[in-house]
Amino acid sequence: MFHRLLLCLCATAIPPVVGQEPTCHSFTKLPVTDTIIGTDLEVRLLLYTGKNSSCATLINATHTGLLDINRKIIFLIHGYRPFGSPPNWLNKTIKVLQNVDDLNLIIVDWNRGATTINYSVAVANTKKVAEILGHVIDSILKIGGSFDLIHLIGVSLGAHISGFVGSRFHGQIGRITGLDPAGPLFRGKGVEDRLDPSDAQLVEVLHTDIDALGYEEFLGHIDYYANGGTDQPGCPATIIAGKRYMVCDHQRSVYLYISSISSTCNITVYPCASYKEFLDASCTERDKTYPIFVYYYLLDIITWNRNTRRGYITVGMTGQNGDVVKAEANQYAKSFERFKEVTLLVSVDKDVGDISSVSLTFSSANVVEPKLKLGILRMKLRSMTYPHRPHLCRYDIALHKDLEEEFQLIECQDPEM
Repeated sequence: MFHRLLLCLCATAIPPVVGQEPTCHSFTKLPVTDTIIGTDLEVRLLLYTGKNSSCATLINATHTGLLDINRKIIFLIHGYRPFGSPPNWLNKTIKVLQNVDDLNLIIVDWNRGATTINYSVAVANTKKVAEILGHVIDSILKIGGSFDLIHLIGVSLGAHISGFVGSRFHGQIGRITGLDPAGPLFRGKGVEDRLDPSDAQLVEVLHTDIDALGYEEFLGHIDYYANGGTDQPGCPATIIAGKRYMVCDHQRSVYLYISSISSTCNITVYPCASYKEFLDASCTERDKTYPIFVYYYLLDIITWNRNTRRGYITVGMTGQNGDVVKAEANQYAKSFERFKEVTLLVSVDKDVGDISSVSLTFSSANVVEPKLKLGILRMKLRSMTYPHRPHLCRYDIALHKDLEEEFQLIECQDPEM
């Protein structure tokens, strides 16, 4: 199937006739049938400014005069659209970005070209989209625009398009934000065929689906891995949920990003060399506040068994408001040696506030020891997300294998112990 490139954009900015209301343009909506027959690439640029915050104007490389070149210029670039519908995050993202600042917001609508059952065709179109955007930026620079004020925000395939644009200008673009850059057909590619740190003065990347539709390795100066970059809280765990199971983790990158801008929730980012080290509680120093929607606790355990025990701990927490959460503290078996403190990471998707009681369940990694128990000299529970909260302790506990034990906690005598 032949897919032609429309280098001359269909979007021509025509001044409105005096006395007439300006024409408002919207993102292309295509029928599902276009998924089967495919679409030829067509790029439409929808411009929102402080003067037309709810009415998009069409611009192109020869009509950029409506931009305020003294203000930031954001290009928002979507990814693969297999069913032809507008992104479900688009309108909310437009509103959030406009609320942050009086800026030039350009929605890069390449739905014709991204809508196809053949994903590889959409991938092939990414460099063509970047070429068109390059001409637009050339025009902006000619009328006095600055690289420093240009910010490309790319979702999935859009992240790599941003990289191709940045590469064209040898990394002079001010900023690129990659929201879960696409993995399929990009993994293992060289820097010329994907987003990389040399594409802008600052390249930041948020990973949310590295085990499926996203890209696992570092792609920017700063790479964030929300909840390890894999399964996101609230997303379906099985394919029974259909389409949502396929795209929820991938799309979460956009919602996390816009939430971080609008400050709708408070969570913490921790610098770490790998997610495994984070799960092993090796990276507990706070960095910046961002919305990840997961609450982390550290569980410190000192055991008194003469022989080493090896297994898993499941933690339940009940808040004074009655909320209950439960989570497995360690995803792989831990070794509990006599009088040696072991720190476990506990992550839950709800903040129960002040804790009234805690339950612990010990599951042995050795299935042939039915009467095994774990003797705990002292356990301490502390919040990573809210480190100002009191550290809670309990002393002298015996956990019988696979039996849940619930008990009250007291504030630790010495929080640093």
